[in-house]
Amino acid sequence: MYEIADRLLAAVDAGRQLAVATAVSIEGSAPRTVGTSMAYDGNAVIGSIAGGCVEAEVVAACEAVLADGGPRTVEYGIEDETAFVAGLSCGGQLRIHIQLLDARLADLLRRREAVTTIVPCEGAAPLVFVELPPEPARMIIFGAMEFSTALAAAAAVLGYRVTVCDPRPLFATADRFAGAEVVVQWPTEFLAERIAAGEVDERTVLCVLSHDSRFDSKLIDIALRSQATYVGAMGSRTTHDRRLASLAERGVEPHRIQRLRSPIGLDLGASTPEETAISILAEVLAARTGASIRPLSTTDGAIHPTAVRATR
Repeated sequence: MYEIADRLLAAVDAGRQLAVATAVSIEGSAPRTVGTSMAYDGNAVIGSIAGGCVEAEVVAACEAVLADGGPRTVEYGIEDETAFVAGLSCGGQLRIHIQLLDARLADLLRRREAVTTIVPCEGAAPLVFVELPPEPARMIIFGAMEFSTALAAAAAVLGYRVTVCDPRPLFATADRFAGAEVVVQWPTEFLAERIAAGEVDERTVLCVLSHDSRFDSKLIDIALRSQATYVGAMGSRTTHDRRLASLAERGVEPHRIQRLRSPIGLDLGASTPEETAISILAEVLAARTGASIRPLSTTDGAIHPTAVRATR
């Protein structure tokens, strides 16, 4: 529910009654993940739960919940007499629990507390499904420029909490980076302070888009010694070679230097700031997941190979 919490609460505040459908168990391949929710108020849908495969049937089940207020659990892609006729074309098995968004649930969402749902399972112990409010990953961008503006906006769409740091107050402005934290400070000092405060961890992405020789290699040195999951730096091949030489002169160990993604981003043919942002974020995602970066048309096996299931 937290994925669409803002829209759910806006609808509640507008006086709309909602039935919320949440995927509580998935086995095999499916278009969305466990915890994905979709809501329906009798006229409009909020969110998407199965990529279109069974959503018309989910809406029908939501209508029944809106009519009598009773929660329901429905299953798709399971070959037995209790399953709905509709199935998942991808071959997965999906269990969806539908309930009214009552005052209790709305209050938990507002206070960003855990939402616990008891899902009855015929012939088995009830399934206890707990949704925790997501802790957004963090992206720190060094350098205030058009590429940074595009990257900050795109990262925010993906749920990152974005900080932009640049020592130049003329360029690092709140108007230029709407929704991001903007810090006017010397980058090496800022990053060292945030690391010392424990604010840079394995969920942190560090992107050095400036290549100011006054702090470039020192900043990257500090970044590579941190716990950040991704350290990338923008620049030409020539700039990259200079960086490597400077890092070696600073005594940065080869295994740390190997962590550096430079030049930053994947080879997608990007040239505009917006295209470059996609290139960078694609590399960030691949680094985080360990994906092959190959076109799916050239791979085999399940697209989502790990079966995700709720536990009892």
